[in-house]
Amino acid sequence: MTAPALHPAARTPARLAFRLVTVALLAAALPACNLFTRLSEVGDGPQLTPITNPMARPDYRPVSLPMPAPQANVSNPNSLWRSGARAFFRDHRAKEIGDILTVKLNLNDSAKLDNKTERQRDDSEDTDVTTLLGLEAEFSKFLPQGVANGGTLMSFGNQHETSGDGQIDRSEAIELTFAAVVTQVLPNGALAIMGRQEIRVNNELRELKVSGIVRPEDIESDNTVTHEKIAEMRVAYGGRGTLSDLQAPRWGTQIWDIVFPF
Repeated sequence: MTAPALHPAARTPARLAFRLVTVALLAAALPACNLFTRLSEVGDGPQLTPITNPMARPDYRPVSLPMPAPQANVSNPNSLWRSGARAFFRDHRAKEIGDILTVKLNLNDSAKLDNKTERQRDDSEDTDVTTLLGLEAEFSKFLPQGVANGGTLMSFGNQHETSGDGQIDRSEAIELTFAAVVTQVLPNGALAIMGRQEIRVNNELRELKVSGIVRPEDIESDNTVTHEKIAEMRVAYGGRGTLSDLQAPRWGTQIWDIVFPF
């Protein structure tokens, strides 16, 4: 025996309830993963990420930018600077995939913006019918008597007033020195680099991730490069651990702030 089919009007609330339950389960699963991770780290603190090939990570994406046509590098076999030479005067700056260079990050930025906007507008409009092919007298049969005596047929009035203030005061200061790895050599000779650093102190893990593009000419003789010479630079500096968890709102509060529409 087949079950009776539900009426379309009855299926709509059921589908809506199913979707709401699915969204709620997904929202609860995300903080649950973090909960189990924190429970596994009780007594030991956050675990350091193992050293892996950055190009093998699922979130790794090769750099793709407009490039000129590649040019063949013609080397002189008798030159002291030929490719692969193991001479005393060999250039030790990073230039190939897997080479390591030192990045000097010294950010000291500040910005201050102050905006103020005021707007006021007053509109009014009156409409009356004095002559309309002799039919204006007929309006008294349908409209108030005052219309037939030259009164106003329609009157509109609008008033708008807007006042807004905005102010931004931001200051950032980061000074770090760390090593990065060349992950890709672009057709024009530029180097794509990626650097990661993790430091754990008293159950608090600090993470640093930097990526960007460097010209070989901008690398100093001591194999260092400063941050202002890194194109498309992406810097992520933060942490996780006991102190970070205490400063962050509970996951229930975060979900409530996202879902609550008012």
